[in-house]
Order: sequence, then structure tokens, then C-alpha cells
Amino acid sequence: MYINKVEICGVNTAKLPSLKEEKKLELLKRIREGDSSAREEMISGNLRLVLSVIQKFSGRGENPDDLFQVGCIGLIKAIDNFDISQSVRFSTYAVPMIIGEIRRYLRDNNSVRVSRSMRDAAYKAMQIKERITNEESKEPTVERIAKEMGVEKEQVALALEAIVEPISLYDPVYSDGGDAVYVMDQIGDNDDDRCWLEEIAVKEAINGLGKREKRILSLRFFKGKTQMEVSREIGISQAQVSRLEKCALDKIKRQI
Repeated sequence: MYINKVEICGVNTAKLPSLKEEKKLELLKRIREGDSSAREEMISGNLRLVLSVIQKFSGRGENPDDLFQVGCIGLIKAIDNFDISQSVRFSTYAVPMIIGEIRRYLRDNNSVRVSRSMRDAAYKAMQIKERITNEESKEPTVERIAKEMGVEKEQVALALEAIVEPISLYDPVYSDGGDAVYVMDQIGDNDDDRCWLEEIAVKEAINGLGKREKRILSLRFFKGKTQMEVSREIGISQAQVSRLEKCALDKIKRQI
């Protein structure tokens, strides 16, 4: 997977420094006093945190260099806004900030276009939600947010729904340890006999595969892993993964 490369944005991730909590607190105090070198050291010392966060967004087809840069913006915002008087670990505060920045980036670059007015309304609603949550330590209702904005609750709900990232048809919605149920299993035309007959044919073709072939297809197409990631997880070479994947797909095509 891209994010496991040694270099991201020209940064050698294998050589990234890490800081202990005591050092972080010291640097944050120096930053509040205007020490720019402490700020640079704090950023550099927390790049591993950014790297760990962007791994949560793997398999979405996004350039990892872009995600890393956006994550760094979230890190910088966390450093600039962290309250050192609170008994909270810096990482506890920074991770949601980094995730939020990445999610905003993904929403703004979503292939599903949302009107500017709708997006602005959603962002305003999220700001109000975040403020009230911080003040009262609990999330406000849609009605409360709508009242603050001076609009109907339906408008708030619609705006927030409009910027939710689309999910994949292959995202699992339920699993009890056996075969997972995916989004695609929950949709379709029940009156179309051909659709469910083809679905049965595909499932039968998959059931006819070997255990390792099934696992490779599951990791590749249901969990969004790259061939290199699969090779590391299974313990075989990337070339073997590629060959087994191709053979498995060919078997399915022939049976269907």
C-alpha cells in the first residue's frame, strides 16, 4: 500500500522522530512563548501520528501524499490550539483534529457534487455541533442546531446528509464471523429474476475457489488492500498474489 512506502512527500518515514509526553509539553510551553524552533520540532516529532491516522483512510483511491499533507495541516492546527492547562494528552486532542481535516478534504474533493450553499450550511451546522459538544460535553440534537442556525431541522438534516461520504457497494454492513453481508446485498430489483440468478452463480463460483484464493479476493476487493499488502498478510510474494488473483477471477468468469 502506498502509505507504507519509505517516503511520503519526500519524508523518510523510517527516520521520523518520536517525542515523549514530557517533551511535547515542554515544546508546547516554548511555542506559547513564541519559540518558532520549538514549533518546528513539535511538528516533526508528531509526523508519525499523522502517518498512523492516514492509514485509516486507505483503500479510497486517494493519493497518500495528499492525505499526508492535509493531515499535517490538522496537526499544525492542533499544535496552535492545544490548551496546555488541560490534563489531556496531546495525541488525544490532535487525532480528531487530523481526522477532521482529512474528512473535510475528502468531502470537498468528493466526486458527488454538492451545492456551495448546502455545503456552507453543513459546515456551519458542524461548527455549532462542535462548539456545543465542547461546552456541554454532549452532542446537541438536530433541533438544537437548527434553532441556533435559525432554520428548520429538515434543512440541517439534509445539509449534513449531503456531505456524507458515499459508501462502496462492497462495504460490509454486518458480519457474525461467517460470510459478511455487504451493501450490494441490500439493494437491487427483487422482480428481476436474472439479477438474483446471476448473484447465485457468482456466489457458487466463489465457493468453488480454494481457501487462499477466496482470502486474496476478500482482501483485495472487499477490504480494498493492495497486492503488496495482501502479500505481507498472507506471507507470499506480490507476484504470487497477482497470479493467484488472476487465476481466481478467470475461474469465476469461466463458471459464470
